[in-house]
Amino acid sequence: MTESAPAPLDAAASGGAPSASRARRPLGELAFAVVCAALGAYAIIGAGFIRVPPGSASVLGPRVFPYAVGVLLVAASVAVIVQVLRGHSGTPDDGEDVDPDAPTDWLTVAKLIACFVSQLFLIEWAGWPFAVTVLFGGAAWALGAKRWWTALAIGFGLGLVTQLVFGAWLGLSLPAGPLLDWIPIFHG
Repeated sequence: MTESAPAPLDAAASGGAPSASRARRPLGELAFAVVCAALGAYAIIGAGFIRVPPGSASVLGPRVFPYAVGVLLVAASVAVIVQVLRGHSGTPDDGEDVDPDAPTDWLTVAKLIACFVSQLFLIEWAGWPFAVTVLFGGAAWALGAKRWWTALAIGFGLGLVTQLVFGAWLGLSLPAGPLLDWIPIFHG
């Protein structure tokens, strides 16, 4: 009969000083959760300052989504903070296909910046759906999408859906642009 030695107790379990891995809190997770909570609080406070026209026929109105996003951000942040303080933290990822010595691809960065800047100018000139099409399709192309035409189609679909939801149904001011302005459902 072989006798096995009892497993050694760690200092925290035996009432001694806590182990180094237990005493050290992941500051990155806490900082991220606190920033998200602050953004959620900002969204909740800011939503209260959104003007709603008197006698508005809209059931939901423009304050609903900012309130919902703010509450969800604060709730998720509180949940993360509680879990981290209880000692439950995420395990760090191994470096996937990341080469830390690879230089930054500045051409891709420039393409993405151009897509976002084009959004600023195209919203008024071409309308929301077409500006979103250029943004989504251009970002997919800049990031290496093989089928850019599919990205353009998805971008146009997203632009139309957001135009309908926010412009037509919630009554927010999203310009439909000259190509879609003649369609009554797209008037915000």
